[in-house]
Amino acid sequence: MDERMEEVVFVDIGSLRGHEEVIPDNLAKREKKLLSKGFYKPIIVDRSSMVILDGHHKWTAAGRLGLTRVPVIMVDYLDDEGVLVDVWPNCGRDSITKTEVLDMGSSEHVFPPKTSRHTLPFEIPSISIPLAELQD
Repeated sequence: MDERMEEVVFVDIGSLRGHEEVIPDNLAKREKKLLSKGFYKPIIVDRSSMVILDGHHKWTAAGRLGLTRVPVIMVDYLDDEGVLVDVWPNCGRDSITKTEVLDMGSSEHVFPPKTSRHTLPFEIPSISIPLAELQD
């Protein structure tokens, strides 16, 4: 794992694209956590397509809470060999590719929850951003 520090930026919530469904119980937990702690971890996004790689529950919860911006870290998904994708055990697939993730994120469809599992070459930093800073 790299020691590099990735830049956290704020983007319009509507500019992001999901590629997986969320789990309702997990979504409720994320909403409660956001309400109590503010935004505590950024969402990981492909820079060129704005497809979410990690953070579907936080993104969906942020939308339900009326936030207009969310903190993200952008990665060069296809070009960064340190960003890896695999499948979660028992998800119904044997494998998945980065291209399949991006294609799904660019379509009107989504994979079932917990299909893709991303490994990053850096640790996702803890942040502390009050929700009021993410609303208009």
